[in-house]
Amino acid sequence: MSCPICGKDTNPEARPFCSKRCADLDLARWLNGQYAVPSEDPEDIEAAIEAAEQAAAASDKIH
Repeated sequence: MSCPICGKDTNPEARPFCSKRCADLDLARWLNGQYAVPSEDPEDIEAAIEAAEQAAAASDKIH
């Protein structure tokens, strides 16, 4: 099995990653929103639409 971040062989101590560094990079991607689990919950969808509308309105104020 290879590391999903860099492709090197995995290390049993950091599995499924090759190192703590790659594990930390993966965690950072989850925390900053690069990875997301899709939701079919109507409340989640409504919240996402509201957030997108607020972001668009804020962007329009800047420009």
